[in-house]
This record gives sequence, C-alpha cells and structure tokens, in this order.
Amino acid sequence: MRHYWGFDQFRPLQEEAIGAGLARRDALVVMPTGGGKSLCYQIPPAVTGRTDVVISPLIALMKDQVDGLRENGYPAAALHSGMDFDEIRAVEQGLADGRWRLLFVAPERLLAARFLNWVERAGVRDFAVDEAHCISQWGHDFRPEYRQLAELKTRFGDASLRAFTATATDRVRADIAAQLRLVDPLQLVGRFDRPNLTYRVVPRSDVQRQVLDVLRRHTGEAAIVYCLARRDTETLAAALAAAGLRAAHYHAGMEAGPRHRTQEAFADEKLDVVVATVAFGMGIDRSDVRCVIHAALPKSIEHYQQETGRAGRDGLEAECVLLYSGSDVIRLERLLERSAAEAAGRRAEAGDATPLDEAGLEAGRGLLRQMQRFASGMACRHRALSEYFGQTYERDGCGACDVCLNEVEGVSDGSVTAQKILSAVARAEGFGVTHIVDILVGADTERVRNRNHAQLSTYGLLKNLSRSGVTAMVHQLLDQHVLERTPGDRPVLRLNAASWEVMRGQRPVQLVQPTAKASAAATRFDGASWDGVDRDLFDDLRSLRRELADARGVPPYIIFNDATLRDLARRRPMSLDDFAHAYGVGDRKLQDLGPVFIERIKAWSAR
Repeated sequence: MRHYWGFDQFRPLQEEAIGAGLARRDALVVMPTGGGKSLCYQIPPAVTGRTDVVISPLIALMKDQVDGLRENGYPAAALHSGMDFDEIRAVEQGLADGRWRLLFVAPERLLAARFLNWVERAGVRDFAVDEAHCISQWGHDFRPEYRQLAELKTRFGDASLRAFTATATDRVRADIAAQLRLVDPLQLVGRFDRPNLTYRVVPRSDVQRQVLDVLRRHTGEAAIVYCLARRDTETLAAALAAAGLRAAHYHAGMEAGPRHRTQEAFADEKLDVVVATVAFGMGIDRSDVRCVIHAALPKSIEHYQQETGRAGRDGLEAECVLLYSGSDVIRLERLLERSAAEAAGRRAEAGDATPLDEAGLEAGRGLLRQMQRFASGMACRHRALSEYFGQTYERDGCGACDVCLNEVEGVSDGSVTAQKILSAVARAEGFGVTHIVDILVGADTERVRNRNHAQLSTYGLLKNLSRSGVTAMVHQLLDQHVLERTPGDRPVLRLNAASWEVMRGQRPVQLVQPTAKASAAATRFDGASWDGVDRDLFDDLRSLRRELADARGVPPYIIFNDATLRDLARRRPMSLDDFAHAYGVGDRKLQDLGPVFIERIKAWSAR
C-alpha cells in the first residue's frame, strides 16, 4: 500500500477485506464512497502475484481505474468495446504472460464463452464484482446482466468472489449474496455516514437563481447538478454558462460524441459544472467534486446517497444541496406509473400476458415516500441517512447539515399561517398552487383581476412574506396531508377532512422556514484540511497538475488528488526525502513526479 499508493494506514474495514482476498474467501463489502474499497481488491493480487478479474459496469470507470493504477506503477489492464484489435491482442498476451495483477471487464464480455475459456487457461480463479448493487432488483441501479454472474460459481468450482458496493440496505445485501451464490461470505459493512459532507435541503423557488447562488460558493471548483428531465439539464446549463460558469449539460438522449466530450471535459478540469440527469456519475472517478446539487427530488434515499456520494471522495469537505418542492413527488409518481405501464405494454406486444407490476410500482412509491420524509423532515440529516441504512448515529448533532447549523426554524404561528392558506383554498376553489399564492401575497395579476379575487377576504393575508416562502409552506401542508392536490397534468388544490380540523383549531400544524443564517452561508468551506495551506501555492500546483495531465493524456486527478496538493502546499517539500512524506505519494510517483513538483515549489518560494 505504501509502495503503490503512499498510504501509511488502513481505513476502517480495509484490512479485513484485504485479508478475505488473500485467503480467497467469498466476501460482501459495503463501504461508503471515498472509503477506499478499490484498494480491497487491488492489494491481494499484488501481494500474491496472481491475476484477478474485476467486473465493472462502465468503460469510463474501467479506463479511469487502469489509468490511475498505471500512473502508480501497478500492472493493470482492461478489455472493453472501445479498444481496437491490436490493443485487445496486447492485453490478451499480457494475461497469458502473467503480466497483469488486475484485469477489468464488463459483465457482458466476462460471460462470453471465448473469454471464460481464455481466463480459465490463464489460471484466473478470483473475481471482484464492483458496483455490486447493480445485481439486485431492490437496488437503485439494477442491471439484468449482473444477475448472470453466478455462472462463475458453476464454471469455476473453486472460484472466489468478492462483491463491493457503496450503498446497500439489508435487503439488497441479502439479494447480492444469494444471486452470486456466495459461500459463507465474510460480510463487512462500513459506516454509511459521510462526515465531510454538509447536507442542506432548501425550498425550491427560483431554480436558476438558487443553483447559481450555491455554485458561487464553489467558484472554480468541480460541481454536479442533477435534474429530473433532459430538457431541464439543457436549460439550466445554458443559464449557468450565460452567467459566466464553465458549465455543460449531459443526458442519455445526447449523441454519443457530445456526451463523451462533456464527460471528458469534466474529468480533465476543462469544465467546472455538469448539469445532468442520473445517467451521469457512475463512470466519473473525479475525487475533488466539492458540490452536488439536486434541482429536484431523487427517486429514493439510495439514489440520493449514491449521487451525493460523488462529492468529497478525497475526504475533504464538500456541500450537498437538495432543492425540494412537494410537486416533485407527484411528478415522480407519474413517471413511475408511466414506466410500469410502458413495460407492461412491451410485454403484451411480445405475447407476454403478465399484468402491470403492481408490487414493483408500490415498492417504487414506498421508496419515494421515504425520500419525501427525509426532505420535509426536521431531523439531523446525517442521523436520518445513517438510520435509514440501519445504523445508529451516536452524536447529538452533526454540525454539518441545515438542521444542526440552525439554518431552518419553525414558523412561530404555524397553525395560524396554515389556516390562512387553507382559507384561501376554500374561497378560491379549482386553482393550483401558483394562483393561491398570488391571492395570499396580494399579487396584481390578470387572473386575479379577471376573477375579482382581490375582493376575497384572504387576499394579501400573507403579503408580509416572500412568494417563495409562501409557496414552500403550501407544499409543506401537502407533505403533511392537511391539503390535497388532484391528479393529472393541471392539478388543483382541494381541502380534506384534516384541512377542516386545522381550520377549526382541532389540529396543530408546524411549518418551517429558512433563517437569516441560511442566507448568509459561508462563501467557502474553511475546514481543518486548509490549516497551514498556502492557497495561492495550491492553485499554482493545480495548474501544474493540469499541465502534466494534458501532456500525458490522463485526467488531472490521476496525477494527484486535491488532498495531496493541499498537503504539498502545506509542507512545501524541497527534497525527495521530504516529498516522500506527503499524503498519497507512492514510490513510482515520488520518482516520476517529485522532481517537477519540487522545482515548482522552489520557484514559488523564491518569489
């Protein structure tokens, strides 16, 4: 570990997972993103001198891992559809000669008869399944081809399998172990909490303005913005670019060329912000993402954990902001129903009379409701996420979420405010959220004038509050089920039995709003990782890193991650002996990169 990666100590559960690999014992390892799970399958073959095969779902993910390993001097290769015949032959010859310690492949290639014959002849008997949650139909990124990997146990009677993932509930873990037919597996489950992440849930009002405000706290830093629809990514990316940010959109509907260029530009630090659907992310190994924004509600807490987990993978502080509106729930429910209906339609066309998957549909709704409760709740975000994955959270407060930072507070007269909102709905039946809010804040709109709604007793009752604040409160009432909205493309608000209980004073209501502290959030995160760091030198070393990466045709984070650059800008090593003690500097990079970085540090210090 010291030789290749420059690390002096194991992270939690790494030593046990590596031990399972050395002993060729089946294992299921769940470590949070940034927990160092890749080392758990990289070290055993390097120690034993054998060749292991790693099953990985995406070409970009394989390529990044191989590039990073080779920069460290580690003998690794990959086989994928983006390679030409000569490249494939070179990898095959390397395997026959025993040159590789790791060989990365996609599940489709692994299960091809020719490949299985080939690795069998090479004596391969140890396999690692990365992103193993893809195996489970109860997980958040199910891929049917992963379900066939148990063939390895049939084909190789003495095969050892180790499955790795960053997020998995008890149910998903059981499904992974069963589908892979793991034999007496060692199960290692790390802490799901990511203490370096700050979580915020903010009522959505003006998406473009709110996203821009958050990104300006991270000027020049890497950020990902997730949207629900493809057209949303294009509109928002254009707005951010017009505001002067290096931003681009990404979604599955793009042509392969532009989509690949966006991904490469982000990896190469030529883009700071990617606005994307969930199609973007798994293949991105950039470790210095300082901000992840959800412009709409994710479909499940598993999705949220996975997507926010792309921030701060280097262990340094990062921010995760969810812009939440209760309307997201209705929109996502429609998408679930449409997807289930389309799947049933395709089966019918193929002669399969299997009806609509009501159980699967209800499971999707259940996951969505849990995500809704997280977004609308007032509990510590770190605690809520830990407990969802079945782990206790022992601290009284995290100090790293909007709730524990006192950035949200209860409305002092929540029940009275709720009565005013419900009264406006009662007096203006058949209208949606926008018009009801217009009435409450006393807006002078054409619709208000045409319907004489300025004459209503509820007109202007909440004119002392902002429009976005009142809109957020209406959605809170919807979340608490004291107000309903009709289905369909043009939903309108309507009262229910709980509404009348509130208006009669028989049912109390709690509403929350952002505090003044929230609007004055720090412009950048000054964590302990910056202590003693010369920020100007850090920026200069980032420039050097980018120059070296461009010359070598690899992403900058393959050279060194931000944690290493901060350590260098803190230590200012002037010799190779000093440089060897910096975080994340292995023997290969010490000899290869040490001299050029030392020269830059000396030049900087001589200014």
